Amino acid sequence: MTDVLEKLARTMPRSEANAYLPLIEEIRGLKRDKRALVVAHNYQVPAITAGVADYTGDSLAMARHAATQAHDSDRIVVRGVRFMAETTKLLNPDRIVSLPAPEAGCSLAESVTAADVIRLRARHPGVPIVAYVNTTAAVKAEVDLCCTSANAVQVVESLRAERVIMLPDRYLAAFVAGRVSCEVIPWRGACEVHERFSAADIDGYRDGSVYILAHPECPEAVQAAADFVGSTSGMVERLRTLRPARALLLTECSMADNVRMECPEIEFERPCNLCPHMKAVTLEKIRDCLLSDEEQIVIDEAIATRARRPIERMLAL
Repeated sequence: MTDVLEKLARTMPRSEANAYLPLIEEIRGLKRDKRALVVAHNYQVPAITAGVADYTGDSLAMARHAATQAHDSDRIVVRGVRFMAETTKLLNPDRIVSLPAPEAGCSLAESVTAADVIRLRARHPGVPIVAYVNTTAAVKAEVDLCCTSANAVQVVESLRAERVIMLPDRYLAAFVAGRVSCEVIPWRGACEVHERFSAADIDGYRDGSVYILAHPECPEAVQAAADFVGSTSGMVERLRTLRPARALLLTECSMADNVRMECPEIEFERPCNLCPHMKAVTLEKIRDCLLSDEEQIVIDEAIATRARRPIERMLAL
């Protein structure tokens, strides 16, 4: 556990980090006993990502890792929100998939329903629909193709269409629209975390001494003012490569803490926002989830079969 303590001590007082160790050790023992694979999102706190996760990444990377690495596991525990657990279940239909905080939703995923997609098709006949992975399985079942923030431009271009509907994030749609030749018809959804950022948040950091990175779920004015705009995985890779002395990550707060464990020489400024849904997942809930098989993700097979297709189509690109 010494390696875990050293990592956590880069983001919090050593005494606080040390207090987490008994619970982390208990969870690691339960993982072995239950033959569980644990995947965590970049927005989870360091005690989870460094302490008990087998893999940390963005929502699709979590599901893909689980699909390729769960051969010796009976169960996959998703440290994230519900749509992430659903995506993991879609790619791992024969595994038990659990969500430690079943109440952990997502404002973006909840901004569009399957009925909304059906109405969009009626309003725009023949226009292909691309859904961000930050959507429910029911919504995925009604669309043509899925995308991530990292591959959204590539996905839209692959359709070779004059018009494409993108949902649910209007800011990601605007980001893509500025980089493709077709017309992008956006949905009105937004992430409650990223939408709170404004250009004013970074006014005091534009002297060139701070490298500014923004997620494409941020408003257009924020994207325009940033030095780099990209997905969570893209931002991490940029920081690993560039290693700036000071950085400002315009995304969920815990991501900076997770990067700091790997790149302790980077000083992070802190005008970030917390996601209340991500923070619903705690070490205690992870332990309780492993002690019980109650919190399982179940998707109707008729929906799952259709929802799996746009994901698989994206993965085949």
